[in-house]
Amino acid sequence: MLELIDICFSRDNKNILKNVNLKIDNNKMIVITGPNGSGKSTLAKIIIGIEMPDAGKIIFDGEDITKLSITERAKKGIGFAFQQPVRFKGLTVKDLIEISAGNSIKVCDACDVLADVGLCAQEYLNREINSELSGGELKRIEIAMLAAKKSKLTIFDEPEAGIDLWSFNNLISVFEKIHDDIKGSIVIISHQERILNIADEIVLVSNGKVEKHGPKDEMLPQIFGKVRPCHKMKEVEK
Repeated sequence: MLELIDICFSRDNKNILKNVNLKIDNNKMIVITGPNGSGKSTLAKIIIGIEMPDAGKIIFDGEDITKLSITERAKKGIGFAFQQPVRFKGLTVKDLIEISAGNSIKVCDACDVLADVGLCAQEYLNREINSELSGGELKRIEIAMLAAKKSKLTIFDEPEAGIDLWSFNNLISVFEKIHDDIKGSIVIISHQERILNIADEIVLVSNGKVEKHGPKDEMLPQIFGKVRPCHKMKEVEK
């Protein structure tokens, strides 16, 4: 489905990604992990098109998408959840879910995807996306949007950031449900042990390179000596 070939990226004369090669097959749950500053989030931004590589190719479903824009990649079937969700003033939660689903979703289905992320549809469906919503609420709404979008490939950049413990516990089942319902691939950037444990495959990124990539059962014993998972979630408001 997705192949990165010799991807290089630098900023301010610093090499952030160095000849990254990675293949992601269809219908896989992939977790990309590694130390802070290793290039994980940059790699995600390269895949979705927020950043353009200095060298290398990105192949998606057999097509070279290296020079395509974010919008063009989204139309090809790539979805992305930001580490810090974007606020869309003037739009309601219902508007965003409908736009994400291509205006083809029923109200009852929109309610279902909100319920899956722990939000009451009656309370949230017609709320405007503004400063009254907390970061945790926005994060859950964004995940609901991606569940409604049903992309071939969905990328989550540290989805656990800024959410409360209850929401984190439910994230696991949400990711598994999205994976089962869509039959597409999910890539999660994370160092949380519980998220690592739901992966089919784990990619270890270190110093801008893919150091190791393999099945979860093979990778976990190797990773825990190099990447110390966070076991505690910060309690925050919604």
